[in-house]
Amino acid sequence: MSRGGKVDSILQKQREFFKSGATLPISFRVEQLRKLKSAIKNYESRICAALYKDLGKSETESYMCEISLCLGEIDYFLKNLKKLSKDKTVPTPLSNFPAKSIIKTVPRGNVLILSPWNYPFLLSIEPLIEALAAGNTVVLKPSAYSPNTSILIKDMLGEIFSEEYVCVITGGREENKNLLSEKFDYIFFTGSSAVGKEVLRRAAENLTPVSLELGGKSPCIVDESADIMLSARRIVFGKFLNCGQTCVAPDYILCQERILPALTAALKEETKKQFGKEPLLNPDYGKIVNDKHFKRLLALIDANKVIQGGKSDEKSLKIEPTLMTDVSWSDAVMKEEIFGPILPILSYKNLNEVIQTVEDKPHPLALYIFSKNKGNIKAVTERCRYGGGCVNDVILHLATPYLPFGGVGESGMGCYHGKFGFETFSRKKSILDKSTNIDIALRYQPYSKLKKYLLELLLK
Repeated sequence: MSRGGKVDSILQKQREFFKSGATLPISFRVEQLRKLKSAIKNYESRICAALYKDLGKSETESYMCEISLCLGEIDYFLKNLKKLSKDKTVPTPLSNFPAKSIIKTVPRGNVLILSPWNYPFLLSIEPLIEALAAGNTVVLKPSAYSPNTSILIKDMLGEIFSEEYVCVITGGREENKNLLSEKFDYIFFTGSSAVGKEVLRRAAENLTPVSLELGGKSPCIVDESADIMLSARRIVFGKFLNCGQTCVAPDYILCQERILPALTAALKEETKKQFGKEPLLNPDYGKIVNDKHFKRLLALIDANKVIQGGKSDEKSLKIEPTLMTDVSWSDAVMKEEIFGPILPILSYKNLNEVIQTVEDKPHPLALYIFSKNKGNIKAVTERCRYGGGCVNDVILHLATPYLPFGGVGESGMGCYHGKFGFETFSRKKSILDKSTNIDIALRYQPYSKLKKYLLELLLK
């Protein structure tokens, strides 16, 4: 059977399984989430080993940034799923008397999840958790760029779920093409804007709704009131986590010019503290995913503007945490999302200049501001359009199930995490439950002036 035929066969099985109503009971969903939680715990060491092979992630980073977040998401739904799934009764207009109005939350059906390589376990399993909690069947396609984690996910999920419920399909572009030619009830994609556009175009052919979790150049603003040392510590952590390959990593710094010398000095010192004097030899510092991205990143580094780092090792695919100053928007590093361990630092004179700069660019997935000035914080968070972010920290807004995570404009559409993910993979079904005890005849023909008059009174 061809791969395209196999996909079609799996989808048909999933459609039949969903039609059977097997995924609808809350007890069934809870049981599957518990099975998944147990499997993640049992596979923990193998997950860490796969992430190390693909991205050079340490066990600590793998647990902190991928495994623990998945376990936390499952725990959220084990606690809240019954409440989230409950029918909601809403007011009924007098014109529909006597009746009851109900909003029923129902699963979308057969879902396709396309996940990326940079957090290959988290960004495959977290949307899967939400899709299963909402009562769907799932076809999951992990990235070909993280093959060890993709194979592990296929093995782990194949051990606990049947293909008619959850199926993992590995491979590359050909498999993506085959999947996108099929009719799904929902598509959830995480990845680059370029591929996101193609996913949206293909989904439009079947009128399939889509969530796009993309990226962009996420700014990090540091004003003159900020705690310089603390800001530097947190920025360095967030920027160089996963070797900079994080969609919400600070892409560049906008620093108030008066504090630029102090901030650059603090960033240099903090980089040494966290990664050592020879970061290429640091076993806990990750690597670039492949040679293609390694060479792309090296082309973004202008040696004349590097104030720290810049060295690389082609054999290990490692690039030092690199700081660059005297950068302008005409430099190569500012023309695309960096997605690597390079941090350009730009300066500004006043906050209006910053807001104008951010608003003139494509809307980023994240924005960060380090400040003690409430007026500045309010101005930036209200006037700048971006997906989400932090005040006096970076990245951590995505590590909670109580905040929606997603982009805006060029950085994506839709959101997930916690109840927001449950709502993404569900739809609201409206039901008017009309009584049969009374039947008011005003709406029926023949019409009369009296009926019109009574309707006017009733519908005011």
